[in-house]
Amino acid sequence: MLKKILITFLLLLFVVLFSGGWYFSTVVLQLPISECDQEHYVFCGTPDEQDLNYEDISFTTEDNFQIPGWYMPATNSDKAVLLVHGRGADRTEGMRYAPALVKAGFNVLTIDLRHPRQSSEIISTMGFHEQKDVIAAVSFLEKQKQIKSIGVMGFSMGGATSVLAMAKDQRIKAGVFNSPIANVEDVLTENGKALYGLPKYPLIPVVMEIFSWRGDIDLNRLHAEDLIAEISPRPVYIMHGTTDQTVAYHHGEKLFERAKEPKQFWSVEDGQHTRLWQANREKAENSTVNFFHKHL
Repeated sequence: MLKKILITFLLLLFVVLFSGGWYFSTVVLQLPISECDQEHYVFCGTPDEQDLNYEDISFTTEDNFQIPGWYMPATNSDKAVLLVHGRGADRTEGMRYAPALVKAGFNVLTIDLRHPRQSSEIISTMGFHEQKDVIAAVSFLEKQKQIKSIGVMGFSMGGATSVLAMAKDQRIKAGVFNSPIANVEDVLTENGKALYGLPKYPLIPVVMEIFSWRGDIDLNRLHAEDLIAEISPRPVYIMHGTTDQTVAYHHGEKLFERAKEPKQFWSVEDGQHTRLWQANREKAENSTVNFFHKHL
């Protein structure tokens, strides 16, 4: 009798964990189609809203996704900065930084990562497959625009995606990571607790396993904190707000700790998630421009 009760309990536990893991992995994999948030991204129009000349471009990734973007040329420059947005956002997220970068002599490319707005079948893999979009953008800049020195600036998940891409692609010479995710499992745990009151164990590890299986993801090459050291000796600049409620401040601290020299960190007092430009526009722009001037 006791054996039957134990077997029944274990079966029920398995069903509950698998069902919960399937549901929450679906939450991660499926992205909503949302509009540009002007309070967050400031500029929601095309680049001419900021008096920037631009070209609508597109290119194809190695796994045959068509990635659209805007290319904003600087005068007589063979250097470029690629802007990479975060989860659920689009190419407008980095546009706050575009005028200062173009004025400083950098060509700028901002892209839409693969997203259901392009095809309903596209899923979010928290940077693992999205890094292919970044690498394809680098190839576009190199081959189509004859760019010789390329840097990247990524926001939130786009920051983590950019770390993964830099670790894989030596052509990216310098990286700025704004409010980046250090560890996907940690950020899911923190948001699961904040939104649903869920503890990490036993559910979140199950969510991660099902997420990796459904998304064809290698968990050993997913977390930015495990890969950022591979970027050295190319430089990295991490910036994070102390009051970030979406990706906690310790993610930026951990990435900085794991990174090798050369590296720099900006702790933005009272800075919110990816709103560091709003917290201190002058330093956000100047420190980013100076970093790329020094290293590209």
